[in-house]
Amino acid sequence: MHFDSASSLWFTSFHEKKARFTMDRKCSQLLPSVCTILADPRHLISDDTCLEKLLDWLKTLTSAGSGLLLLEENPCLTEFILAVLGQQEPSPSILSFVLRLTGIFAASESCFQHLQQGEVVRGTFGEAGPTRSALWEDASIRSGWVQGIRSMLQHQRAFQFLCNSGALDTIFTLQGDSSLFVASGANQLLAHMLIFSMQSGSTGPPSTKDCNWPACARRIIAHVEASLESRSSSQVKHALQTLTTLFEHSQKEWTEVLWSRIAETVESLLREEAVQAGHYLVDLFLSMARSPAFSCPDCSLWKLVMLALKSFSLAQAAPLALGVLKLEACPPGIKQQALNILLQPMSCISGAASDSMEFSGLLDGPPSNTASLEPLLSSRSSCISLLCQTLARLEETQRLACLSVGFPHKPLLHSVVTVLQFCVGLAVPVSSLGSKISRILIGCFRVQRAALSLLGALSQWASCDADTEQVYDILLFYLKSPDTSSTVLKAAFQATLKWVLRFSGTSGPAEGFQHHKQFLRDVLPILQKRLCSPRWEVRDSALEFLTLAIKHLKEQEWFWQALLSSEVPALAEGLLEDPESYVRASAVKALGQFSLAVSTGSKAATLDSNGSNPEAGIAARLLDILSLDSEGFPRRAAMGVFIDWLREGHPDVMAGPEAFVSRVLQAVSGDLDWEVKVSSLELAEVLLAQTSARAGPEEHPSAADTSPAGQPGRLPELLQLLCRGGLFGFLVAALGDCDRPVALRACGILRAVKAKVCRSSCLEEEQRSDPGGAARPEETPQGAASLLPLGDGAETGPRDPKEVLLLLAGTDLAELQRSLDRSSDHLEKSLQSLLQDILSAAGGAEENEADCY
Repeated sequence: MHFDSASSLWFTSFHEKKARFTMDRKCSQLLPSVCTILADPRHLISDDTCLEKLLDWLKTLTSAGSGLLLLEENPCLTEFILAVLGQQEPSPSILSFVLRLTGIFAASESCFQHLQQGEVVRGTFGEAGPTRSALWEDASIRSGWVQGIRSMLQHQRAFQFLCNSGALDTIFTLQGDSSLFVASGANQLLAHMLIFSMQSGSTGPPSTKDCNWPACARRIIAHVEASLESRSSSQVKHALQTLTTLFEHSQKEWTEVLWSRIAETVESLLREEAVQAGHYLVDLFLSMARSPAFSCPDCSLWKLVMLALKSFSLAQAAPLALGVLKLEACPPGIKQQALNILLQPMSCISGAASDSMEFSGLLDGPPSNTASLEPLLSSRSSCISLLCQTLARLEETQRLACLSVGFPHKPLLHSVVTVLQFCVGLAVPVSSLGSKISRILIGCFRVQRAALSLLGALSQWASCDADTEQVYDILLFYLKSPDTSSTVLKAAFQATLKWVLRFSGTSGPAEGFQHHKQFLRDVLPILQKRLCSPRWEVRDSALEFLTLAIKHLKEQEWFWQALLSSEVPALAEGLLEDPESYVRASAVKALGQFSLAVSTGSKAATLDSNGSNPEAGIAARLLDILSLDSEGFPRRAAMGVFIDWLREGHPDVMAGPEAFVSRVLQAVSGDLDWEVKVSSLELAEVLLAQTSARAGPEEHPSAADTSPAGQPGRLPELLQLLCRGGLFGFLVAALGDCDRPVALRACGILRAVKAKVCRSSCLEEEQRSDPGGAARPEETPQGAASLLPLGDGAETGPRDPKEVLLLLAGTDLAELQRSLDRSSDHLEKSLQSLLQDILSAAGGAEENEADCY
């Protein structure tokens, strides 16, 4: 037989795909025994996860289009399914497995026909299936049936079979199943059947009348309409869930026609005195609003959204309001109504503490649902829950770019401060409701944290005025108070930092800016006290604040003068010996940031003129921590500091970057923490990148002279750097590290170096390797890098640049990286291993059963 070149390529490609997506010989030999074990009721499968893994494997094989080939080459699969279906009392887990397995295979039309010929489809999903037997009482079987049908519903033959077999009536029944998992699956399945019916059976644009809708679609729509009109809360809920799934997965024209049929019924639900299934209506409206089909401002959907915002209780309306505010297509009037819903509790709080009209502009219009709001705020559990949710939702609105309505930031800021005052007894109630709120909120940590988080988010809209002074006062109170819990204090520090940074770039003699600077000066003595707290969480939060303040305020001379005149730097340095490792790690970061900022520019001169230098010796202290600290957190922090110093040009580092990196790498030699080791490789990578950048285009890799007459001085500086200080040996030693992330990072660095210093060899390597091929299981990282001096001699490494160049050129680093990218348990996760595990478990059961003594 003769093939031309194109036919030959197709033939080769087909058989490569066949080999990849069908079982190998060993698995095919094991599969019949596994099927026999699974079909035998005497062998109970104690671990259902093996069945899930087997399903995943078979689904992967069939999804590649080789399902029919798999069934034909392995007839034991069909025999297994028929054997289980023919049993009087099969194991529920095995029968559920069979139902899902059949659905996975039947998703292919060719497989469906193959299985239909053997009565498999009829025995699983037809009238002869488990729906009419006593086995149906088991929820796992009902769930397997639903999942199997959902998998199978991919082509017209399967759809037609389901319509003719009475499956639709079973799905209607399962919507009200006692198992929530089964009921949810049935609702989703019904929506997908409706979508499939319309896609495959519609002959033209549908009308509001039934005449030109497909028969199956007419039955489903009639069922949904009847459920909505039934006034049964469970049936209404199921219908709304089905519609939500429908509008989420289909945005076709016919969905608009369907909505026009049911809109009045949904509206009647909203007009009832007690709205049923409010949560499900919210999901429905939001799923529709995200669809372009309903984005028109005149769409009837928005009329119902407005009605829902008015009719729902506050607990139901608030999630809808937040969802509406996130929608770009929502009309502005509805967004304003939604915003008022979220602001109502805050307006009520403001009114309970002050009779002043200065901050009455929180709501755009008269408040609604006030009668239902006051009882919520009068009960401890409902008040705390409502305020926490409200504060969190309002914080989320601060990040919305599509808000497109005027936001009352100043009144809201006053209201948030009032909440914080209530929580510490500073607010003065002016009503009986205010007195109740005061008693409820005193010492409430949950509300305090939520309010401080929103307070920090509101800083982006602030200006230097009296409102800012009020914010500073409440923040100082929380920072000073001995009653502030550790978690609340952390939130207070975070909010303080945001307000400090809001004005950090402001200059001039403005009174507001002077107050801002005084606020930060007032914070420093509090920071000193918190650094000495007996609670380690407080010391840790204080150090985190200090680190970020130094990082973002390093250009503010007034800040440095205040900081250096305090005891904060000395206290932070003392915490390098804190008994708590988290605190030591935070102290390392703070001192590292302090040293980096203080050693540059005019601040260094200021320190020298004062005759003291608190940052002197910090590098030596951090090196000691890197070498001697028994905990991983401080060592990781020290490595992070050293990486920042090298990147940002710390003078102590830039005086001799190679020597500095060499000392650090020597300090981490033998470290057992994989994150420390990865960071040490990152440090080496930064040094190599800086050296490569300094070398410039004149040291192109092609300039490397590998001839015997070549002189080392002519080789790229990057290559010479690898030979100095044992850097190449360090990278190669990391290739054989027992921690895979370490070996992967080292391999990536060496590949980047190789691309620069021996590009021609790298090109040859890529041509030799097969980028799309899977690495062979027997290959090891050491095998791929056989030319590199792994083992005891790796860390010393070669000293001759030409030897390094030859080693890099002759090593298949691409193959090594592919080998490392595979998980360490790739053999254990193979299909062959899974089949062997199932057989071993069954064999062990037999032994235990026989050894009854």
